[in-house]
Amino acid sequence: LSASFVHLKDTSGGCGQMFEAIIVSPAFKGKTTLMRHRAANAALKEEIAAVHAWSQKCFTEEEWERRK
Repeated sequence: LSASFVHLKDTSGGCGQMFEAIIVSPAFKGKTTLMRHRAANAALKEEIAAVHAWSQKCFTEEEWERRK
């Protein structure tokens, strides 16, 4: 994904089976939310298969700068 920023948070309460992620990448520019999620899911396919729950927010660098 050539991510410029990734923040991963364990929301499982300690069991390590639920994660939330923020992924910032120039590769997301011009893509819909669904396309971004599919790209992240494809890149992390093996890791996602090993957990119970996975939530993500994908931003371009410009979108992320506005949110900060």
